Amino acid sequence: MDIRLKIFEMRSYTPIPFLLVMVAFAEPTLISLMSGFSVALIGEAIRFWGVSICGSETRTTGAVGATNLITDGPFGYVRNPLYVGNIMMYVGCGIMSNAVVPYLALAAFVWFVIQYHLIVSREEEHLRTAFGDEYTAYCENVPRFIPRLTKYSGEHSFHRDPNVSRGLQSEMRTLQAFSAVIALIIFRYFVR
Repeated sequence: MDIRLKIFEMRSYTPIPFLLVMVAFAEPTLISLMSGFSVALIGEAIRFWGVSICGSETRTTGAVGATNLITDGPFGYVRNPLYVGNIMMYVGCGIMSNAVVPYLALAAFVWFVIQYHLIVSREEEHLRTAFGDEYTAYCENVPRFIPRLTKYSGEHSFHRDPNVSRGLQSEMRTLQAFSAVIALIIFRYFVR
């Protein structure tokens, strides 16, 4: 059994323990709310930009796969913009909650680095097999997690423009969860 595939399948549920601890032990301040929300909102914007291009294909919980190599939009700056966006959202919500500082943030950071490293290594195996030299050239020019400053403009065979409707359809569950966590943290601020 490939543990990477199991983690890939469970990736929507692994943040739950961190979110529960974060909300239960939240001690938000006005500064933590504003600064954390800014970071989380940037993360969600990156995610939304990505899913408005690739759509619901990113929502699969079965086998790792992709029908096309997407290098448009945020994928032209970083190979894994949805994971970068996720990390920014988790960090932003953690800053907002101001919970168990700094232990919860450190534990979450270590966990998500390990999780995304394992998931990405499995995804890259599939993409390398499916797209060969085109994917190799992409990997040589676009970093995994730290965005480059200029957009990758190498040769690629598939182009897709962002579509807000496609993005909303794919991102609805994430937007609902994001809104619920933010509302709980703000609620904790007012009832402290």
